[in-house]
Amino acid sequence: MKRLHVHVSVESIDESVKFYSVLFGGRPSVHKADYAKWMLEDPRVNFAISARGRRPGVDHLGIQVEAEGELGEVADRLRAAERPLFDEGKTTCCYAKSEKAWVMDPSGIAWETFLTVGESTTYGESRTPAPDIPRSACCAVEPHPRSTRSPGARP
Repeated sequence: MKRLHVHVSVESIDESVKFYSVLFGGRPSVHKADYAKWMLEDPRVNFAISARGRRPGVDHLGIQVEAEGELGEVADRLRAAERPLFDEGKTTCCYAKSEKAWVMDPSGIAWETFLTVGESTTYGESRTPAPDIPRSACCAVEPHPRSTRSPGARP
């Protein structure tokens, strides 16, 4: 089963954790000095926030899968969308070990598909994407060089 992922950049983790804890009716499942995550069942979403020096707003969206076969299925769909795909493979990001791929939609919004395979004590590391694959602010994801907007920013 798949889960929608939403990652929002915030100015204050503490204030945002208070707000989203009330909104979601519970504390985050992961809470660090610069990051928090709620794994919600209703609605089924992985909602994450981080304060990592980025402009506040939607950072990126994604589809989290629970099995390797689902990861391949979603990555195949992203390839079929005829957008450059950055297959990052195994990485550490957002205090988790994952396997993932990234794509930008036609409006410049970063999307990832990922399978989480474990936890990490560090926020993350990232590989440099191909030149035509902009990355989100998640773990060293850079804004698209042809755009002055950050991924997910409204025009």
